[in-house]
Amino acid sequence: MGKENQSSAMEVDDPKSTNSDQIVPKFSITVLQLLKSAQMQHGLRHGDYTRYRRYCTARLRRLYKSLKFTHGRGKYTKRTLTESNVTEVRFLHVILYSAERAWSHAMEKRQLPNGPNASQRIYLIGRLRKAVKWATLFSQFCAVKADSRTSLEAEAYESYMKGSLLFEQDQNWDVALKHFKSARAVYEELGKYGDLDNQVLCRERVEELEPSIRYCLHKIGQSNLQASELLNIGDMEGPALDLFKAKLEAAMAEARSQQAASMTEFHWLGHRFPISNAKTRVAILKAQELEKDIHGPLAENISADKRLVTFDKIFSAYHDARGCIRADLATAGNAESVKDDLNGLDKAVSAVLGERTIERNLLLVKVAKSKLAKRNDDKNEKLTKPEELVRLYDLLLQNTSDLSDLVSSGRDQKPEEVSFAEECSCKSLAFRAERCFYVAKSYSVAGKRAEAYALYCRARSLAEDALGKLQKLEGNSKTMVKELEVLCNECRSNSCIEHALGIMEEKRTQENISEGISNISLTGAERLEKFLLEKLDVYESAVGDSNVKSAPRIAPFPPAFQAIARNPIVLDLAYNTIEFPDIQSRMKKDKRAKGGFISRIFG
Repeated sequence: MGKENQSSAMEVDDPKSTNSDQIVPKFSITVLQLLKSAQMQHGLRHGDYTRYRRYCTARLRRLYKSLKFTHGRGKYTKRTLTESNVTEVRFLHVILYSAERAWSHAMEKRQLPNGPNASQRIYLIGRLRKAVKWATLFSQFCAVKADSRTSLEAEAYESYMKGSLLFEQDQNWDVALKHFKSARAVYEELGKYGDLDNQVLCRERVEELEPSIRYCLHKIGQSNLQASELLNIGDMEGPALDLFKAKLEAAMAEARSQQAASMTEFHWLGHRFPISNAKTRVAILKAQELEKDIHGPLAENISADKRLVTFDKIFSAYHDARGCIRADLATAGNAESVKDDLNGLDKAVSAVLGERTIERNLLLVKVAKSKLAKRNDDKNEKLTKPEELVRLYDLLLQNTSDLSDLVSSGRDQKPEEVSFAEECSCKSLAFRAERCFYVAKSYSVAGKRAEAYALYCRARSLAEDALGKLQKLEGNSKTMVKELEVLCNECRSNSCIEHALGIMEEKRTQENISEGISNISLTGAERLEKFLLEKLDVYESAVGDSNVKSAPRIAPFPPAFQAIARNPIVLDLAYNTIEFPDIQSRMKKDKRAKGGFISRIFG
């Protein structure tokens, strides 16, 4: 509890006060910034409340140990925090993280796959009450021990926790509204002062509180909001909105269940299939509500990313419906009429799912085309290659083929099914034309003029055939007709460009060949092209033609051998003509040679 630890963890209003008779220093905590940083770094960036709760538990353990405020060894001994115990800022951290641990535990139970059951809901509300208790204690201690800004943030935190508890309990909406408005007012004021990061966090929290306030107004009857508008509010992101989203999803599921009771049939291409399973009705109704968002008048104003997310939700709803239908088929027994109805319903749902898959892939094609037409101004943005569009059109061709086979699989086909199959064949032909066009583009980028010219002509032929068939159909798509007309014009212009480029390259190639032949020397003494270092006085590129892949001629490498001066080689030829003097007289004479026969034998 020394001064060094205090100065590292808190700010003091009057650092010069050292005597006991002076004012006790006030603690300072940036509550919102501290909690936001901890939440984003420990799980809540991805909605993982379990990881955040474990972090809060570990953080509390470290705080208790460092403060020597543990609760006994072996046997738990409760130690109560009082105002007199709060001698440094870490005691306030203990209370704050205790509230966060209880709140994150409640949110963890709220995010169970099928929602909390009765006992889990009781436990959830109990954890929220515990969070409110700790938040209230935190606010009381901050009012005495902390500075004014920290006290205000603590009051806003307490109001938010109290409002969340009432929001979950579905009662006292006017009191919950009062708490949420109080928290919003505090954060609005705090957002006008302080550093820039803290101002941004306060404004984000105000935006996160706004949907909860509007929902409370809706529940007490002071708002004219519709359910669809509440869903649009729920598109926002943030930990403070997770409880609101869960409550909103539960309310929408209940409304769908009530509305699904009146939904007894599924209409598709002139057929009517009865729906007996309540879960199947709810799943289909959910998918149809989501389809209104992508087919409504405001669909063009929605960004592509949000529309793709909506498509994923539609696919999930239809897959749930198919799962319920197949479960009913497994338990249908020998009732042939029931099986026929379920098989027909399964076929209809699968066909609608195939149509939405084609629409999703067409949206991906639209996004890819917009990136293909862009210039590479932003180096971080990845541009689309023609090969990626070829792959997308391969998927579309496969989707169209599967959908056509599914529709044509029945015995007794109605006129609606026959016309739908013809429309699928026209779409398939149009997708083939688009695919051929982008294959030609990829060959054009590679510099293969003859192949690109032939493919552009083929794409134009396919587009004209698809346009002719599509115009004969009743109720033809004006959008697709317009796209095919544009495609025909682009194919014609690109084929002309490729033809012209091919002729120019061929002529340039012939000129290069004739020029090269004229520069050939029979002795090989003269080179065909000079290097850049040899023609610095001539303004001529050393890189060559951009369409022809060849190495730039800057300087010869490795360099050629050159004759250089060398030190002379000295040969010693006088040695063989020198006459050396006789030195036999100076050599030692062998005594054995002068001895007799016996001395030679015995040494």
